[in-house]
Amino acid sequence: MTKAEIVTRINERTGIEKSYALTMVEAIMETIKEHVTNGESVYLRHFGTFGVITRREKLGRNISKGTSIIIPEHKIPRFKPSKTLMGMIKQ
Repeated sequence: MTKAEIVTRINERTGIEKSYALTMVEAIMETIKEHVTNGESVYLRHFGTFGVITRREKLGRNISKGTSIIIPEHKIPRFKPSKTLMGMIKQ
């Protein structure tokens, strides 16, 4: 599903104009990005939590060259689905 499809679905379900629905979807996405970028978690009840985790430094291998490299500690975004969402998916 794309952002445009989400906007269309909101328009169909609520009757809100597509331009307004697009503005709202983009505002929600920007707010989530801002908070996650600042290291905060965003919890959406019955949906899940957006956050950041830190991957520790590790040793990696370049198979084609046969060399080892150190992959430094880095942060990555994560999404953890809620129990409610997981229950719906597993059915």
